[in-house]
Amino acid sequence: MIGGIIMSQSNLEKQEAKLKALNQKIKGEKNKIEQRLGKQIISQANLDYANLSNDNIKSLSKKVAEFLKVNQAHNQL
Repeated sequence: MIGGIIMSQSNLEKQEAKLKALNQKIKGEKNKIEQRLGKQIISQANLDYANLSNDNIKSLSKKVAEFLKVNQAHNQL
């Protein structure tokens, strides 16, 4: 019985390790997408990196998000 419990615990630990690794991979992929999206927006809008303060980034992000929300709502009609 004890051997079975240890074996089950070992398998559970292995599954937890796989899940953590998968979550890290997902997080990494999300970060890559976010970076590519930001880079593309900056590039397509011909924005100057020197003028992108945190406040400018937040303001621009809100504008882009609102634009996408409005367009998404129109496309669902």
